[in-house]
Amino acid sequence: MEKTSKKFNRIYAMQLATIFLGFVIFGFSENIKGPAIPRIQLDFMLSESELGTLLSLNALGYLIACSFTAYLTRIWGIKAVTIMALGSMAASGVLIFFSHHYAMFSASYFLMYIGNGMLEIGLAILGARIFVKNTGTMMNLSHGFYGLSSTVAPLIATGLMGVTINGHTLDWRGMYLLMLLLSLVPVLFALFSTFPGDGIQHEDRVPLKVLLKDPVLWLMVFVLSFGVVSELAVGGWLVNFLEKAYSWDTVRASGMLSAFFLCFALARLLLGPLTDKMGFTVSLILFSGSSAVCTFLAIFGGVRFAFLFAAAGIGIAMIYPTVMAFIAKRYPNGSDTAITFTVTMMGLGSVIGNYLIGGVIETVKKLVGADSHAGLLRGLQAGYGVIGLCAALCAVTGLVLFRYLTKRKELI
Repeated sequence: MEKTSKKFNRIYAMQLATIFLGFVIFGFSENIKGPAIPRIQLDFMLSESELGTLLSLNALGYLIACSFTAYLTRIWGIKAVTIMALGSMAASGVLIFFSHHYAMFSASYFLMYIGNGMLEIGLAILGARIFVKNTGTMMNLSHGFYGLSSTVAPLIATGLMGVTINGHTLDWRGMYLLMLLLSLVPVLFALFSTFPGDGIQHEDRVPLKVLLKDPVLWLMVFVLSFGVVSELAVGGWLVNFLEKAYSWDTVRASGMLSAFFLCFALARLLLGPLTDKMGFTVSLILFSGSSAVCTFLAIFGGVRFAFLFAAAGIGIAMIYPTVMAFIAKRYPNGSDTAITFTVTMMGLGSVIGNYLIGGVIETVKKLVGADSHAGLLRGLQAGYGVIGLCAALCAVTGLVLFRYLTKRKELI
């Protein structure tokens, strides 16, 4: 019995290490782009709308990965899929380093997002299978490691881009190489671990066509899509906004992005138990609503309210893990399928969201005055306002979900 217990604890420890480190790498890969974006834009001479299109195309890679990851998981298991995801991210770092033409850079960046999508699905499925007790708390805790790495990612990226080795400055290409090679660390834990749930018989799983008939799943798609667009867009647009709208230097702007992710990480690490106590649906409404309020006040309040950009991270941090906890509880035998479908649809929303932000900035700039500071400021405010609007729509959709579940006495 003692030997079995030790084996179980060792395996569980390896599983937790894979999940936690996986989220650390995911946070790095997603959020080192903030300080790098202005330099990438300058190197390849990209306009704001072209930059939005680039981010949207990469989000499309993420979407494609989400669509086939569940299928690969059923065939090969989560272990193989997780290792493939992390391996492709490391390979993309090497390719980005050698990308001196826009076409190669786009393809390399696209590959990184393929890895991101595969990794996120794998970690979400694994979390749903392992965290059967205190689901909200454990989901938020594991996703808190994403927040922790996201907090330091912009600062590390900024520091690495200025490092000189043998007279050669790493710049953004070398920074991506070093950061993405860290993906190989959780691979070591995955190799020596086993993963639960792969032995579930096909006939015991809830088929997708049954899940698609449930209005709750579709509402969760909208909640997650609005919430994640609001969350992920900050990494790509906040530094850009602060540098161009308020003339902040890169270090100061990156510091604000890090402050956002510090709030983001602390919220997930400390507020997870609240989601179990208040209920997942109520939590979604309150947290996304607070994020929307903070974002709009920060945008239109000027520099003195800029700290609210960081505070917005507290609310929006809770959306993704709470949705995953909701799905794990509502669909215990269909969580793999439900998570894959929901995250895939969310990926589509991310494609549209990034493209919309870039398009709104360009449109408003032209209307106010393309070459004036006022035109740039209003354009950036309008574009970043889309992020706040998405958080607000997340809260509204959560309210619709709350009323639907309450009427049927199915509130979670």
